[in-house]
Parts: sequence; C-alpha cells; structure tokens
Amino acid sequence: MSAAGAAAGAAGGVAADAGGGADGGVAGAAEVVAAAEVVAALRARGATVAVAESLTGGLLAAALTSPAGASAAVRGGLVVYATDLKAALAGVPAPLLDAHGPVSPDVAAALAAGARDRLGATYGLSLTGVAGPDPQGDTPVGTVFAGIAGPGGGEVRRLLLPGDRAAIRAASVRAALDLLAHRLAEQP
Repeated sequence: MSAAGAAAGAAGGVAADAGGGADGGVAGAAEVVAAAEVVAALRARGATVAVAESLTGGLLAAALTSPAGASAAVRGGLVVYATDLKAALAGVPAPLLDAHGPVSPDVAAALAAGARDRLGATYGLSLTGVAGPDPQGDTPVGTVFAGIAGPGGGEVRRLLLPGDRAAIRAASVRAALDLLAHRLAEQP
C-alpha cells in the first residue's frame, strides 16, 4: 500500500483504488507485491502467519499464498463466514458475539488471537466487516475491522471503505497486508 494509503488506514479509512480482478479477486498487482513483501519479511524473521477472515471469504489467505515460498511463512487460514463458526473454529467467545455481533473491534481482536493460537503461528491476522450490498443491522456497508495478534500485542484498525462489494473486499485484503507489514517493520 502506498504511504498515503497507509496513513489513511491508520486514520480509520483506506485511500486506495479498487484493484483486484473483474470478478472481485485479489490478483491485482498491488496485492501480489504487498503479499510478496510480507512473506519475504516473515521468512527473513523465521516468523509465520495464520488468518481468520469473514467478509473476504479466503481472499486474504489466497493473497498470502500467491508468492513463491509462501509455505515457509503461511500456516493456514480459517474462513469463518458464518457467525457460529467464529466461535466454533476461531474461538471467539459466544457471549462476545451475542453482545457485539460479528462486526466489531473486539471480534476482530478475538479472531486474530484465535487464528494465531489455533494454527500455531507467530502472528494472527483477521478481517471482519460488511462488504454489502446491504448494511448489517446498524453497521453500514464498508465498515471493516482488521486485527493482528502477535509479539508486541494486538491491534485492531477500523476501516471505512468506499466502493462496491468487490472494491471493499480487495481494499480489506490490502489493509490487512499493510497492518502485518507495519507490525513486521516495527519488530527488530
């Protein structure tokens, strides 16, 4: 992601183009480059990542596994699209889901921690949100929470993403990759 996109992501939004393929995939050049950089940084540190994703339905895992050599750094992923699977597979406490619903910063944090713990990775990365076309209850389309858990603790970013479903999903993947890249840059 560009410096402007990273700054916007930290401020609660993402300034990025829709990217991705016409079918809503994440095979755009920006995702391939970002994923390759993240995988290289993980490999250089002997670190690994696991993901738990909802609105992106596996697109984040696909992006992370696209570079050659990804198997040395990517442990795996959980696609927990259904709310009950967030609890059953990723370990998100059911009372948390009952209290806040599936789209919240606390759920994103729990998803990241669950991916890290359940898949035995150095870092857990998560995405949950509303890609549309319709809002989810009171949560508007384009609301996304990206979470990370790992050495140095956890962090959740709230994103307000513009565009259609494909654009929101692609921008979510880029934001998650940026979140991990930022964390890796902070670590010695």
